[in-house]
Amino acid sequence: MNILISNDDGILARGLSVLGEVCASLGQVTVVAPDREQSGTSHSLTLHRPLRATRRPDGAFQLDGTPTDCVLLAIGMLMPQKPDFVMSGINHGQNMGEDVFYSGTVAAAMEGLVAGIPSIAISYAGSDLDTLETHKDGLRKLLQHIVSVKDFPKETLLNINLPAIPGDQVKGVKVTNLGSRVFSEEIALMKDPWGKDIYWIGGGRITWTGGADSDFRATSDGYISVTPLHMDMTNYGLIEVVRQWFPGD
Repeated sequence: MNILISNDDGILARGLSVLGEVCASLGQVTVVAPDREQSGTSHSLTLHRPLRATRRPDGAFQLDGTPTDCVLLAIGMLMPQKPDFVMSGINHGQNMGEDVFYSGTVAAAMEGLVAGIPSIAISYAGSDLDTLETHKDGLRKLLQHIVSVKDFPKETLLNINLPAIPGDQVKGVKVTNLGSRVFSEEIALMKDPWGKDIYWIGGGRITWTGGADSDFRATSDGYISVTPLHMDMTNYGLIEVVRQWFPGD
């Protein structure tokens, strides 16, 4: 089994190293990751300059582009054949609710899905990376189970969030839906050295909401959250409603 690994925290990220170690027990691993942090880049592509892929001593490729660039270039140029799975992460921080629209981690996995390859995005809902290391065995068992599934749905991306607790305290796995998060005081107004206004996005406080089956609730309760996602964003429940807006067409 050939597995492509990428991320958005960069080639030196500890989460990438943990995922590489876990996946090495599942098959042949190819790592193509950004040469610097690319958090929040979503599904952006680099279209107005060339990209450079550098082979590191450990065999991994570092790319001066986005997570989506990494997966696109890996599949199209750097790997002799398409991987069987694309795995992205492990992100330093959760990717739940609306995070999936901003996350470079999820976008890298989504690019694999665009290419018709089963894909998995993995994030850690905590900040203590020493604790992340304790999830290796549990994550290995989970991924082994997933890659062994027969007839894995071609149009499905699995978004996995590990809870911010030691691995031996995880209660199990829950299949979830996306919760929701609300930022307060997200934009900070500051002054530059010349007294002009500048703005900093990404601060403030986050409030999470979600029902019993949400990703937020699962990780809060000590479970690994697994949320199936797909690319079709059509709101099928509104198709007939919107058609009525244009009765003559």
